[in-house]
Amino acid sequence: MTLEIIDFHTHYAHPDLVLTTDRRGNSENRRRWARLNRLVQDEEALLAHVRSGDLVGRVVSTPAEFLADENGEVPPDRYRQINEHLSALCGRHPGQIHALASVDAFGGDHGARELEHAIRNLGLHGLFVPSARGDLLLDAPEARPVLETAAALGVPVFVHPINLQPLTDRMEPYGRLGTLFARGTINSATLIALLEAGILRDLPDLRIVLTGLAVASILLTAAFGAEQADDLDRLAILRRQVHVETMGFDPVLIRAFVDTLGPSQIIAGSDWPIVSEAPIRERLRASLTAAGLDESQQQAVARDNLLGLLVNL
Repeated sequence: MTLEIIDFHTHYAHPDLVLTTDRRGNSENRRRWARLNRLVQDEEALLAHVRSGDLVGRVVSTPAEFLADENGEVPPDRYRQINEHLSALCGRHPGQIHALASVDAFGGDHGARELEHAIRNLGLHGLFVPSARGDLLLDAPEARPVLETAAALGVPVFVHPINLQPLTDRMEPYGRLGTLFARGTINSATLIALLEAGILRDLPDLRIVLTGLAVASILLTAAFGAEQADDLDRLAILRRQVHVETMGFDPVLIRAFVDTLGPSQIIAGSDWPIVSEAPIRERLRASLTAAGLDESQQQAVARDNLLGLLVNL
């Protein structure tokens, strides 16, 4: 059976947008991002794996973090610009490119209105948000209107890691592994906040997608899930409302996620082009096979689970 894959974790930014990721960090980081930014803004590179048959589609997001100034600020009108570009991209490649709206997740009612516009008027397929901003995680009151709107619209919310300070600076001397640890920590932290603050319980229609970097919070919830009634309730919420993507294609982690959440909660994602630039079909199949998934489960992870999440298809 040929595995049909939609890559959920893909980044793209229209060439009109000025990227700032190559202005930060040490000289090695700046050189790396100068190269990556060329790929991030290359529509032909974005489509190459679809046209080759390696993928049947991509889900695209434009992190506002890519456009932030030296203070981490993004002009409010930039979100509308991002979403209009993404809507046009989907229009040029129907059925192949799907896109997640970017909004100011901590912008209260303004962010909620932008999300509604992006889904209802621009036809985008879900929501992309950062894990945190400053001292705020997604349980903050400032984020509640956006999360409530996402739940009401039935759109998945991709909660993406960020380089939160001071942890990122503290881990920078340890190279890429240190940076991934810092980003995974904040991705885990916001899931814990959503669980412990009761946000997921209060919004049962809210569907969250995390990166594979959030392994700690997912597995810890499972580890404590058999201890007390409250923990069992948390685990049930996790299995109903939380999905995780396969970034890194590690069969050990994929097996752990399947055992914790169930195979219906796992979706294919590569973090192209930041983490993975290579074709993914054979890598994904090998990882899913090593993780013990049968052909039906593999196809569900590769495409079908995601199709059940996206709107406006």
